[in-house]
Amino acid sequence: MADLLDQMRRNPQGNWTLTDVQKVCDQNDVTCKAPSGGGGSHYKVSHPHMTYILTVPFWRPIKPVYVRALVGFISIVRELP
Repeated sequence: MADLLDQMRRNPQGNWTLTDVQKVCDQNDVTCKAPSGGGGSHYKVSHPHMTYILTVPFWRPIKPVYVRALVGFISIVRELP
């Protein structure tokens, strides 16, 4: 069975949820933080060796553009030394 990241790569239009995003982040040692404060709705995806922080809105399902961005982000993290 293919891992979750490969499934997202093959089908970014799938019915992906924030739980899936958090799971794929956990599997790849990437941080996925919930919005802080009062009115935020975007989760922050980051890695200590990356300067870029990806924001993923809490829409259901998550739009394909954000799934593609997440796949690209994690692909870069996987290539880090």
